[in-house]
Parts: sequence; C-alpha cells; structure tokens
Amino acid sequence: MPGDTMGDSAAYRARKAHFSRMLTVYGRKPALEVLRDPALQCHALHLADNNREGGIIADLRRQAEQRGVPVRLHSRAELARLSRNGKQDQGVAVDVACPAFRTLEDILPTLRRDQGQRLLALDGISNPANLGMLVRSATAGGIDAIIWSRRGNAALGPLVIKASAGTLYRAPLVICADLPAALQACTSAGAAICVLAADGSQSLFDYRPGGSCVFVLGNETEGVSPAVRALADTSLSIPMANGVESLNVAVTASLIAYAGALRGAHLDR
Repeated sequence: MPGDTMGDSAAYRARKAHFSRMLTVYGRKPALEVLRDPALQCHALHLADNNREGGIIADLRRQAEQRGVPVRLHSRAELARLSRNGKQDQGVAVDVACPAFRTLEDILPTLRRDQGQRLLALDGISNPANLGMLVRSATAGGIDAIIWSRRGNAALGPLVIKASAGTLYRAPLVICADLPAALQACTSAGAAICVLAADGSQSLFDYRPGGSCVFVLGNETEGVSPAVRALADTSLSIPMANGVESLNVAVTASLIAYAGALRGAHLDR
C-alpha cells in the first residue's frame, strides 16, 4: 500500500541518518578509551567471537556493561567488514555517535539557503596525522563542513583520532564516496569551488567569495588531482617569503579557517 511504502521510506531515511552520524573506532586500546570517556555516546561494542577472554577484553566488557552499551559478537570476517580494517582491529570495534557528522544530502539545502558557508574538501590527504590536525584546526576555526571522501584519503582510524585530540568526534564531517561528484553537487547548490595551489592566480587573503565556497586541499605530495582541478572556479595561493615553497596541509587548513573567521568578525563590527 502507498502508506506502507511511505512509512518504509521514512524509516529507511531515519536509519540512514542515524548511522551516518556513527564512527566505528577499532582496536582494543582506542575502544577502551572511548568507553571510558563519559562525554562520548556509544551505540555498541563489537567483539570477535574468538577473542581470548580476560585482560583488556574483560575490561571492555566491564566498561560496556557499566554504561549499558550492548556487546555484539561476530566472526572475524564480520568484524573486519564492520571495522574496515581487519589487519589492525584486534578483534574489537565500538560505534560512537558523532552528532555533527552529516551527509551530502544534509548540507546541500543549507548551501542553497545560506550563501555564507565555508567548507573544506579533502582531495587525497593520505597522512593520518595531517588529517587529524587538519580536522582539529578546521573545527576550531569554525569551518561549516569538512568533505571527506572514502576514496583517496586516510581512513578515520585511531591515528587520525589521536592527532585530532578527539576533535574528530565533534567535527562537522561530511562523508561521501567520491569527491568530484560531491563537488559537482555543491556547484549545483550555488557554491564556488576553490583549489589551493602554489601556482594559484589569487592570494587566499585577497579572495572574497560572493557566496558559499568550498576550499579544496590536495595531496601532500601531488597536490589537487586533475579531476578536481577541472571543476574549480578559482585557484588560490598563500604568499610565502624566504624561498619557502609550501606549507603543511594542516597549517593551510588553519589559515583558510581563520582568514574567513577574522573577516567575518571584522564585518560584524
């Protein structure tokens, strides 16, 4: 019946939204740190059914029980599919709620309504430490969204969480499958696409977007990919003195975040 179909559709959307705001943290010590942090809401603790009981596994079970977090047993193969890293998950994973996470479908209506959005998009940030520090800087600087694609970027694992100093759990992260497709959708919603490059035609500090803008940060070695560069409206550079050729990508993220924030503060006065 039509009513049933609509109900199913609404239920599916609600379930999809719920899991889009969930981060699966793998590894025994990282999972235990999560369970010990009362500020973090945990959805479930996942254990491989062939883990030896006792030791840290007993600690994990005890912490989960104290917090009322369900414990679910899986085969090693099933757990590897959940963690997306069977080589390093150590038979343990925990789902953590991240309320600020969004999907691309969530942010596109916001881009259409609010023409002052500032977003970062990550095009092949491969070093987990760089990714974590970048997330921390962008979140602190008030960036409205960080677009992270599963393809090409470092995984959102324990090294990223550590480098972000736990900021990843509060970051406005938008997870997508493919960055070029996501950028095309942002363009259709009215946002400008700007890539950061050493040969950029305009200084980041002189640029004044007429509306919402997505600033793209490229790979630490190769820079922005040709597929993404082809979608850009503008190429921006950062002035550098004393023969310095480039900055760490996390530092660049900080400059983008705070340049926009300071301009906004100035305009508000």
